Amino acid sequence: MSSVFKKFYRSFYNRTSGFIPTKPINQNMYPGDFFQIRNGEMIILGNIYRNGIVGKEDCIIQSGITLNAASWNFSEGVTKPYSGRDQGNNIIDGEFKFCKQVLAFDSLGSFFFSGQHPESVKIINWNEIERELIIKLTQTIYSFRELYVVTESAVASEWTLAVAGSDKAELEIATESESFGLVDLFGDVNAKTIQAREIEYYHKETKKKPSFFKAKKLVVQQGKLDEFISDLIRENTQKVDWASSFFEYDFYHDTVHFPSAVSTSAQACVLDMLQANQLNPNTALSYFKWEDTNLDDVEKMFTIYGY
Repeated sequence: MSSVFKKFYRSFYNRTSGFIPTKPINQNMYPGDFFQIRNGEMIILGNIYRNGIVGKEDCIIQSGITLNAASWNFSEGVTKPYSGRDQGNNIIDGEFKFCKQVLAFDSLGSFFFSGQHPESVKIINWNEIERELIIKLTQTIYSFRELYVVTESAVASEWTLAVAGSDKAELEIATESESFGLVDLFGDVNAKTIQAREIEYYHKETKKKPSFFKAKKLVVQQGKLDEFISDLIRENTQKVDWASSFFEYDFYHDTVHFPSAVSTSAQACVLDMLQANQLNPNTALSYFKWEDTNLDDVEKMFTIYGY
């Protein structure tokens, strides 16, 4: 899936209070699924319940949570140059009336999304199992250093998505239904596509597939990051003196600077620099914690190495 979908994913996260579409879109992701994001790809590795990481007695999940339906209908870069009621004629039924609408997309990646009756299924005792998961996922069962765990899956009774492939994209749709106002024609289950021009993706889903999720991600504790940065500054300051005495050359030495924000790669360095057995089941909680996914994680879904 190319970056043409990035606008939709970012907007979906912002509009729905943190839900993220699966990638590729329209696959199933259930509460408890754990995965990594590698080279822009979501790789599902297992499920904390199915794999026996969390016992059945500790599985407390709430179903059918009603979500804000107004948040699940939005678009970006789309106009409606034509909306109206027309009439046609065929040899079987004679004259018939229908509603027609033309959607125009102003750029590559512009989109229109409509989801009906959204609801979710959620792990509601996360606080009771998160510490156990850190120990088991990083030490006693697995040795993950980067990981996401799905805490909530969302569905819609039906949803429709159109994504533009260029700034000339258009979608012409029509329906004989009289119950929908013209402004709501997109997403009508009875609507039919008359013409699609330079549309990259157009899909109608009528099943309750869990194609949207919220997740927690495994991160390094801030205190350990601060220690790591302090040690690096000290070591690199001493390195200048060492290099001056070791190499028979007059190198120029800059002052050592480190950014205030620490990247994911830098976080991984903290763990790579640990001495043998320094990270173990007794110390894992000092090094790791869980955080909510955010737009940085959405960005990782579109980051391809080498580009």
